[in-house]
Amino acid sequence: MSKNTEIERKFLVRSDAFKALATTRHEIEQGYLCQERGKTIRVRISDARAFLTIKSSLLREGIARFEWEREIDKKDAEELMLLCGPAVLKKTRYVVPAPSYQGETRCWEVDVFHDRFEGRVLAEIELGSEDEPFERPEWLGEEVTGQPQYYNANMLNYA
Repeated sequence: MSKNTEIERKFLVRSDAFKALATTRHEIEQGYLCQERGKTIRVRISDARAFLTIKSSLLREGIARFEWEREIDKKDAEELMLLCGPAVLKKTRYVVPAPSYQGETRCWEVDVFHDRFEGRVLAEIELGSEDEPFERPEWLGEEVTGQPQYYNANMLNYA
């Protein structure tokens, strides 16, 4: 598996019980410089840090996706965010530890969206393989992996 491969499962969240289990939380603003079928280029500001990310489903099969991410200067990210126009999302991310699998640390990332997506709450977990087992917490709802309207880059198109 390439280091530039992301395998994640995505779920709706049915209660806020995850908040009591969260070890950290981050305020995130992310904008999209490119949104084409199967690929995106995103700039993200998470608290005091910033990142440029390229994702593509075109290079991988199944739920695995190509993901290249690098930390960038926050001031550069703020300038790039201006190029994103209305294609910007704001959310609070809660990080909830999950039981480890074969010694690998796993965490649920639960995103609580703001502004025009207020009320939407999604959880995702990154896995080492598509068939890796994981425990489903009681606050987890329906799985929405593979449903385009639940991917951040597409949410703006479904608003």
